[in-house]
Amino acid sequence: MGQFDRTLEYIDQLQHAGTAAVVCEKLLGITSDFGLTALMAGTVPQPGTPAGQQKQHVLLCDWPVEWLERYVSRNYVDHDPVVSHMKQLQAPFQWREAAEGIRFDKSSGEVMGDAGAFKLRDGLAFPLITLDGQIVMVSLGGEAVQLSAEEFGLVSLVSTYAVGRAMQLHTMAAKTIDHIELTPRERECLQWAAVGKSEWEISQILGISEHTSEKHLLNAKSKLGAVNRVQAVAEAIRRGYIS
Repeated sequence: MGQFDRTLEYIDQLQHAGTAAVVCEKLLGITSDFGLTALMAGTVPQPGTPAGQQKQHVLLCDWPVEWLERYVSRNYVDHDPVVSHMKQLQAPFQWREAAEGIRFDKSSGEVMGDAGAFKLRDGLAFPLITLDGQIVMVSLGGEAVQLSAEEFGLVSLVSTYAVGRAMQLHTMAAKTIDHIELTPRERECLQWAAVGKSEWEISQILGISEHTSEKHLLNAKSKLGAVNRVQAVAEAIRRGYIS
């Protein structure tokens, strides 16, 4: 089975999950094949937020319970290099990339060391930015993570779709979207977005203004019930608008 077919199969599995908990379970069933056995997704609390309130920021969690308790009680979110790295990037990365810059930071080193003690030695993380501008931090971890460049892309896309799907189920914001009519322009913009073109690049390719290409993508995301551009592309793939 090719990588595209695998991605399509995984997205279909996640689409049929009826609750956020089932989304989490199905996602880990997929990612565990690559050594990613634990998941955490949530918004980042403001520095100094009391430990008792930090858990309110968690949207999805299948993390070792003792590690979560330690993470919250020791306020690790303010020192976690993975969280810091996510704040600076808008793209997926492996934990080891964040860890490379902490050699002289004792607090950050303690966070990573403790994570390793709970069999979370490496992982994949990315920020998911919703349409209303909310930033959700997503982190998958495990003891022996094995990801080729191609698999990294697959897991990143599927994980983004899964978290977006879980958020839909959490908020019950997803409307009935059994039949969606995308305009030809909306389809074209999504097709180019799927191969990594920016709004400006899409505008140049299609001979339209950048504002118009942004509007087409925003309309497509809204119709597809997607929380961001990546999930819109994944949903469009699942529905056959992109092939």
